[in-house]
Amino acid sequence: MKVRSILLSFIVLLAACTSAPETSQIQTEATTETEINIIETATEEMATPTEITAATPHPTLAANEWKTLPIIPTVSDAMKEVYKRGLEMGNDPNAFSKVGDCQTNTGFYLVDFDHEGWYGLGEEYAYLQDTINYYEGSYSRTSLAMRDGYNVAAILTPLRADPKQCEKGETPIACEFRLHNPSIAIISLETNFNDRLADDYGKYMRQIIEYSLEQGVVPILATKGDNLEGDDSINAEIADIAVEYDIPLWNLWAALQPLPNQGHDTDLNDGFHLSFSRNFFDQPKNMLSGWPWRNLTALQALDAVRRGLERQ
Repeated sequence: MKVRSILLSFIVLLAACTSAPETSQIQTEATTETEINIIETATEEMATPTEITAATPHPTLAANEWKTLPIIPTVSDAMKEVYKRGLEMGNDPNAFSKVGDCQTNTGFYLVDFDHEGWYGLGEEYAYLQDTINYYEGSYSRTSLAMRDGYNVAAILTPLRADPKQCEKGETPIACEFRLHNPSIAIISLETNFNDRLADDYGKYMRQIIEYSLEQGVVPILATKGDNLEGDDSINAEIADIAVEYDIPLWNLWAALQPLPNQGHDTDLNDGFHLSFSRNFFDQPKNMLSGWPWRNLTALQALDAVRRGLERQ
């Protein structure tokens, strides 16, 4: 297949992230327009029967309204039905999957909650221990739907799947859902096609959301902490999609705004890398950094969705 041979020659497609000095955090690299066109063609020509047509994008929120949305989501009746159907399909109620790019595929993100002594909840957040226990094993799992360089198109592209673990023609997200069998997916895709419109991001994200819902998996969709595109259009698109599909929105952006430098690393000063501290939420100094807030609010979002889904 011509597309396949061309794509294999660009094995580093969509490489949006590389390791940063000292902290091993991730930074963004350019993706060329030619590479983007190849990956889009491959996505269209190599689509599997489980992939479905994206919905037509349309605005659902007023301009900048997304900035005022709650950090922690609530659960709609529609998602309760999706969850119930997923359990009937055999989804594991004690499993969630991480879907994302370099900011997800890192030891900084959620991994600590699978290791006693690596985090501290304090009295204020002690209630979250039940949810930590409930999803034990999912926090540190290396999801097949997260990798440095992934973006919204790559998640839907079979040639971006792990060839050792995934079946022929299987997309990364389909592979992860088949092998881990989650009931919830936390979707955090921060890197976008360079210089592309938010509508392009939304087109692929809608396919990810629709596929998840089709599989009975409840998506938790995260806003991103950065504004590399300059006009907040990606976060506005993410929030529109969450409202459009009535799915839980984890508004990470809002959680970071009160922090010094909006939770971003002042040494790198690139507006992308979060400032780092360990996940001891009872230590005020730690809570001046971005990463503890990303992990805390992700855990709070997961907790809120778990409890909301249990209320039938």
